[in-house]
Amino acid sequence: MVAPPAFDATRAAFDYGFPIDVLVQALKYRHRLSLAAFFARAIGELKGDFDLIVPMPLHARRLAERGFNQAVEIARPLAKSSGVPMVLAGVARVRDTPSQASLGRAARVSNMRAAFACELKLDRRSVLVIDDVMTTGASLDALARCLKAQGARRVENCVVARTPAAL
Repeated sequence: MVAPPAFDATRAAFDYGFPIDVLVQALKYRHRLSLAAFFARAIGELKGDFDLIVPMPLHARRLAERGFNQAVEIARPLAKSSGVPMVLAGVARVRDTPSQASLGRAARVSNMRAAFACELKLDRRSVLVIDDVMTTGASLDALARCLKAQGARRVENCVVARTPAAL
């Protein structure tokens, strides 16, 4: 039996398939940062009542390689338009995990154990986590566990795209 995830809900703007998959990859791997605003507008239509926005953190090595965090680029205009503060300091990916893309479900879950650290005192706050793609939800679950351990009342995810349930 699989334990329920630590997050309370996940909303996706799109299914992860053509042409969205190509656009997400263009943002992440070809530095097409203008796509972040498009994705933010799509996610923005899914807004709720939140105290904080937390973009999915990248490990420092991956951030240095890529030069930017796509989740931050998507979250930035959302925070600005909604007035909900975006938090970057105090939440980190502390384990340099292999890319999730090539891993199956069990390996993804194992890969994410103790991957995040949170120094924030969330004191019953509602947190919106922003990410680009949700496949199994392993990284979102691990981050939600970390946020809830620091007192978050509710953790909800907004992602650009979600892969079909068959994956």
